[in-house]
This record gives sequence, C-alpha cells and structure tokens, in this order.
Amino acid sequence: MTDTRLIHTVGVGAIEWLWAHRDGFRLEPDVDPEIGFLERFKPVGELALICKVLFREGVAGSRQAQLARQLLDHAWRETLDGGTMLVRGQRTEPISPIPFEVYLPFKELGYSRPDVERAALLNHRLDSWTAFETTPTRRLGLAAFQRRYGLTPRPPEADLVGATWLARTPEPWTVEGHIAYDITHTVFHLTDWGENPDGLPPDIADYLATWLPVWIDDWLDLERWDLLGELLVIDACLPRPTLDERAWQAFAAAQQPDGAMPAIRTMPEGTPDEVFDIVYHPTLVAAFASVLATSRALSGLAHAS
Repeated sequence: MTDTRLIHTVGVGAIEWLWAHRDGFRLEPDVDPEIGFLERFKPVGELALICKVLFREGVAGSRQAQLARQLLDHAWRETLDGGTMLVRGQRTEPISPIPFEVYLPFKELGYSRPDVERAALLNHRLDSWTAFETTPTRRLGLAAFQRRYGLTPRPPEADLVGATWLARTPEPWTVEGHIAYDITHTVFHLTDWGENPDGLPPDIADYLATWLPVWIDDWLDLERWDLLGELLVIDACLPRPTLDERAWQAFAAAQQPDGAMPAIRTMPEGTPDEVFDIVYHPTLVAAFASVLATSRALSGLAHAS
C-alpha cells in the first residue's frame, strides 16, 4: 500500500496550483452562442464538486481547506458574478442542464441564487428535460443531481444504470479512452463522488475489482495522468481499495514542483490560458484522487494488492 503522506502531498500541491491560477477559471461572455457560451462553465462546476469532496472527507490540512474555500468564493463572486452568469447561461440555452449542474455543488456548500433555482424547478417539469439527448452516463449523472437537489429524478436512476457501458460488464480489453471516462463517471454518479461506496451494485464492484488494476497498469504505462487519476479515484470508491503503490508513486512523480499535473506525459507549451485549459482538469483530478485515497487509507479500508 502507498505511503499516505505521498498521496496527501499530491492533493496539497494540486490545490496550491489551482489557487495560484484561479484566474484561469474564466468565462467568455461575448462568445457567439453558436460556439458554446456554456462550455467554459464546466471547469467551474468541476472545481466546486472537488472542493465539496475535500470538505466532506475532512482529511485536508488547514491551509488546503482554506485555499479550497477561497477558490470557491473566487469562482462564485468573480467568475460567476454571484450566480448572475448562471442566470445568463440559462437564458442563453434555456433547456441546457449545465447551469443546474454547476449550481448544485455551490448550493450544497451554502451559496444561493433563487432565480437559478426557479429555472431548475421549471425545467424539471418540462418534457424536454427527459427528451434531452445525451449519453447514458450523463443521463445517470443528471438523475443523481436531481436527487441531491431534492427533486424526483426523471427518469429514475434505477432505470438508467443498465444502459451504461459499465453495468453491462463487457469485454474488459475493449476499453479505450472514451469508454474509460464513461466508466469513471458512472462510478462517480453511483457513489455520489465517493461518498457512498455501497452505491456500487455488487456485480459492478466485483468486475472493477478484477479489471481496474489492469486498466491502471495500461494507462500508467501510457503516462495518461488525467485518466490514471480518475482510475485512482475509482479504486478509492471500491469496497476494498488497493491504493496501488506503483501507480501512486508514478502519479506523484509526474506532478510538477508547482503542483500542476500534466494530462499526458509532460507539461504542454503555450500561453498561460492555453496551458491552464489543458492542465486544470488533471490537476483537479489529482486533488480529488488524493483526498479520497487519503481518507480511505486513514479509515483503514485499504489493503495490500
């Protein structure tokens, strides 16, 4: 099993980098709506989700927790303009679930914007909400978000799980990048981002216990740090996490001295905004994997592989 201090240090560095580069969480209000005004909301929502996990697990140091709160305050006040940009986004694309998805973790952490909430309640009643075309994994995530918000999921989560790739437990050697991300997010939604490991059906948990170590080895050898980080999160969501020592040591070694985590192999080149757009997600994932794995290790759930 990996040294818990090494795992924890990865998360500390990641939060430090995210705070130092907080201005990278930016919107583009003047972009042509046809290009996708809401696309830049995704990093903000992911930041809120990961910070919520960090507070929930309670294993962060005082500085790490302080920076996470400051990041949330900055994203809410500066990036989202106190939620005003979420209202604008909802008006720009009335049936898009993105403003709702971004708003929910902020609401769970004490931030509030009543007109966003009214739009969420209205959209939930529309037939267009259930007709909105998306992947089975994304649909499962929307249902989980509705439940967390206090709404009755449409359709119910139980009706959606079976349509995902992972629930069918197909041939494990057919997994490639897009499928792997669907696998990780199916687990995120079933476990509420690691809060409820028992949310994994036993057959899925058994399938992952058998094949996740193989996938971890594959993406470790490819040095695809973003996806490897998500797979390390999945390991921490299992009933018996392994905290694979070889994978965690390589993952930590790939992290830059300033805390940034490259997506693939080494750090990219480009302008600060271009580099941020490539690196923010693997760095957020590093923080996520670190806090969840640290929590599992400290709670004594991990065992030697």
